Amino acid sequence: MLKPKKQFGFEPDYAIPPGETLKEVMESLNMSQKELAIRTGVTVQTFNRIFKGEQPISYETSNKLELATGVPARMWNNLEAQYREQLAKLKERKQLESDLDWLTNIPVNELVQRNAIESKKDKALILREALKFFGVSSVSAWHNIWSQPAIAARRSQCFETRPGPAATWIRLGEIQAQQIVCRDYSKNQFYKALEKIRGLTIKTPEEFIPKMISLCADSGVAVALVPEMKKVPWHGATKWLSATKAMIILNLRGKAEDQFWFSFFHEAGHVLSDSKKDLFINDGKEDDPNERKANAFAAQFLIPSTYDRIISDLRSKADIIQIAHELQIAPGIVAGRFQRLTKKWTYFKGLIRSFHWANADLS
Repeated sequence: MLKPKKQFGFEPDYAIPPGETLKEVMESLNMSQKELAIRTGVTVQTFNRIFKGEQPISYETSNKLELATGVPARMWNNLEAQYREQLAKLKERKQLESDLDWLTNIPVNELVQRNAIESKKDKALILREALKFFGVSSVSAWHNIWSQPAIAARRSQCFETRPGPAATWIRLGEIQAQQIVCRDYSKNQFYKALEKIRGLTIKTPEEFIPKMISLCADSGVAVALVPEMKKVPWHGATKWLSATKAMIILNLRGKAEDQFWFSFFHEAGHVLSDSKKDLFINDGKEDDPNERKANAFAAQFLIPSTYDRIISDLRSKADIIQIAHELQIAPGIVAGRFQRLTKKWTYFKGLIRSFHWANADLS
């Protein structure tokens, strides 16, 4: 059996003032404008403006028209509302059409592929979908919010050179994080959660991801896992959504478990120690004191620096596994620390697991 084709509503590019309907009613009643003015107590000049759509039909006037014409007041009110709504749509469309160039800076195709916005043939409607995604009513409003995050621009060149993709990745994280129900943030509770999460590093993504998200949510931190985006070379980001709810965004760039966990604890360091007003971007650079501090926190929390000399001297996989067992963390994290300490990037590579979005059912 054939399914009926989806019907699309017709959207006119014009607006008909309710005064046109009023004229038709007057004609059917054989009533002149002067007579209508006398019957309603509304001036002829007012009706002239209503006919042209220059003046709205007020609730008071609609009640008078009901008495004078027999047409219910609610019909006049509905016609007036529809007319004003259509005028607003036409004005909005005109503005959208003048801002279409902005779309070239936004990864629209990726947003469609990720089901973040609906696919539209009309570019003006695509632009409207993109603005809705960002939670703004105009391109100028988008620039006010996303083009001027001084702290982000200072910490990452990406926000200066490619603000569209950069803001898109952050916004995807915001939307996901907003849907995570969290308790009010507690620094002590979050630190305790981090200690438990550190023990989850030996688990698979299927096991640790839901537990990690739950533990953080109970501490007031929403963890959003957003697949990496082209032209956005970041490992993670941290932002406070409110005074009592923080957000950590992570991707699987590099797909190595040691990098994933280092990125997570790096962002956790920002939550614990840094300003609630800043957006922190982890792009791997260490030219900012806050980034260096977050790196130091992540490194120390995962593996205390007292182990660095011991790890540097390890010679076998069995040694790596033994130290990992002693530290109660994944061997891949110890292997990653060895590589960074010795610069021997191919050693013990087989111990470092690769994470993929499919593992976590997040593709």
